[in-house]
Amino acid sequence: MDDPRKKTPLAEDGGWQGPLKAYDNTAFLKSPDAREIRILSEYLEPEKRFRDADVSDTIVFFGSARLQPEDVAKKNLDAARAGEGDLATAERNLAMSEYYEAARSLADRLTRWSKDLGPESLRRFVICSGGGPGIMEAANRGASEARGLNIGLNVSLPFEQEENPYITRNLAFEFHYFFMRKFWFVYLAKAMVFFPGGFGTLDEFFEVLTLVQTQKVRKHMPIVLFGKRFWDEIMDLGALARLGTISPEDLELFLSTDSVDEAYDYLTRELLGYALDKPGGQL
Repeated sequence: MDDPRKKTPLAEDGGWQGPLKAYDNTAFLKSPDAREIRILSEYLEPEKRFRDADVSDTIVFFGSARLQPEDVAKKNLDAARAGEGDLATAERNLAMSEYYEAARSLADRLTRWSKDLGPESLRRFVICSGGGPGIMEAANRGASEARGLNIGLNVSLPFEQEENPYITRNLAFEFHYFFMRKFWFVYLAKAMVFFPGGFGTLDEFFEVLTLVQTQKVRKHMPIVLFGKRFWDEIMDLGALARLGTISPEDLELFLSTDSVDEAYDYLTRELLGYALDKPGGQL
């Protein structure tokens, strides 16, 4: 008679390996029945790594994954002028590269400022991004060039989302669940900066504004909307106030600017005034 244990699909290949402890049973851990465990893991494992790195709180940068560094955009434009590529696209990408360089500069300056605030044992206002290319890379790159820790909260996607090389190695994360990634963006954040981006950037911007507006986020949260020319072209938030769907004072929940200097001055002033004596994640 056949041994029925040989047909028990406990091993990944469907064969029998003998009794498994539940936490060693990868087939179970990847199954719908263990979804709650996987979600909890995306809370507990990042929490431990942040604690081990003495990360107290963050400044989060959002923006498009598609923007290029200026030198790359210039090289691509030269190639397009030589007949290798679309000229209009290359010219557009060079114009948009100013936002990559602005994010890189702002992250560098904020990192140098935060490193001067206190002892290394408590790392304050660490630059954090979504971990991918474009504006995310620019933020991590600027912080890295300032020799500071920086964080990348990557998420598994079918395109555009590959970990950039500037993230501090032990603070590079890979999430499966979008909502757990969103939690870590908001929970540790003491400030947020939104550069030109697409659906994902708009999603994060409006979600955070809603949380602040409804006081579901009670901590003081300075928000910068960087790139007035870009944002004014794609949305008219003032119309929401004029038409009565938001209050006029809701437009004061963020600073709109084209200036790295203005963004830097605003963020450092707000953080010194409201957040320096309140380390740690708070909602």
